[in-house]
Amino acid sequence: MTHAVKKQGILDNPSLASLIILIYTAVTSTLMLTVATTANNLVQALFFAAFLGTVVLTFKSKANTWAKILSLAPALMVVMPIIGIRNEFLLEVVLQIVIYAALALGLNIVVGLAGLLDLGYVAFFAVGAYTWGIFGSAQIGRITGAGGEGLDGNWFWLFLALAVIVAIIVGVLIGLPVLKLKGDYLAIVTLGLGEVIRVFANNLTPVTNGPNGVLGINPPHIGWFHTLMSPIINRFELTEPQVFALFLYFLVLVVIAVIVLFNMRLDQSHIGRSWIAIREDEIAAQAMGVPLVRTKLIAFATGASFAGVMGAIFAIKQTAVSPEDFTFFQSIGVLVMVILGGMGSIPGVIVGAMAVTWLQLDFLKSLSEYLNTLPAFQNNGVFDPAKYEKLFFGLLLIFMMLFRPQGLLPAVRKHIKIPESATVNSGVSQQPVQEVK
Repeated sequence: MTHAVKKQGILDNPSLASLIILIYTAVTSTLMLTVATTANNLVQALFFAAFLGTVVLTFKSKANTWAKILSLAPALMVVMPIIGIRNEFLLEVVLQIVIYAALALGLNIVVGLAGLLDLGYVAFFAVGAYTWGIFGSAQIGRITGAGGEGLDGNWFWLFLALAVIVAIIVGVLIGLPVLKLKGDYLAIVTLGLGEVIRVFANNLTPVTNGPNGVLGINPPHIGWFHTLMSPIINRFELTEPQVFALFLYFLVLVVIAVIVLFNMRLDQSHIGRSWIAIREDEIAAQAMGVPLVRTKLIAFATGASFAGVMGAIFAIKQTAVSPEDFTFFQSIGVLVMVILGGMGSIPGVIVGAMAVTWLQLDFLKSLSEYLNTLPAFQNNGVFDPAKYEKLFFGLLLIFMMLFRPQGLLPAVRKHIKIPESATVNSGVSQQPVQEVK
């Protein structure tokens, strides 16, 4: 019996792939630090996409681990901060990418691994944001009648952990009554529960300040960060907002690194395989001894925890939160990132978040600005490119689903390959079982 051998590409050769990603990172980083600084917004957006392609190449290639670290570490820890100092908009795009990547990784556990279609996921994001938003602002003084400006910023680190705990509790409370449902019914109920959280935030005025939202949220004190970065701050003469933006950047990098590591451990764990078993065939999984309710609740709680921690970070980033930040369309946006990247794929979900955020915040807006400079679109009352950004985005998604429905980086799971000699006779083969991807 013969098996077809898949033809290897240049990225499948570890040595060659290592050389390619190192050269690619060096070239794109140099372009971003030189040519892109003087280019127009559209060209800059394209250069920035090429720079972000370093992450895609790292995930896609089979380069050596040392090459991946040597490629990603300088790009994320040195080049990107310098780019952010020169162009605060690009740093904001990266912050949004990392926040949504964390949300997508959480939803990927619920939808991609466990197969539970959750359309109210943004509710957990709101819970995390309001957890610190209320206590870290004057709103807590209004609730208690004690006045004041809320808890000191140093309490943020404790509330970062509390946001995770509160989000987990809400995830379990939402999950308990709905986990017996499947498919469309589960999607409708989670959509409704997600809207309930938003409506509560909108109407529970004494606690959440209603539609006006919570304003003036205290950020954490970062004197230690000032001391650590003082040579860079003095060299580039950074302002306070720029320093705080850099602090947020490094904070979200640490958080996303922990979330990715946690996801990788879960993916190959007993609980991760139980989620996949439920996704593939719930009845068969139950017959094999998988506890359905407990396993599904763990999926909901784990996904909610990621959203909760990013909600608290979102609160200090915006210094204000309101119900309008947590609409149903936010949940749909995160779901699009999961599907576009590849359901069940950790690298795919991150790439999906990068693609969607870059398209919406950077490329399409830059393309609209460029088209408006062309004579054909100037003083044109019929066609305004800015009004059709969502249309272009929707068309791109349609083409993507038509030509690559499995996602940009689909999940690849390990399979067990039994040697042919083990199946020739009924006796047990002495040859070891080989594990292949």
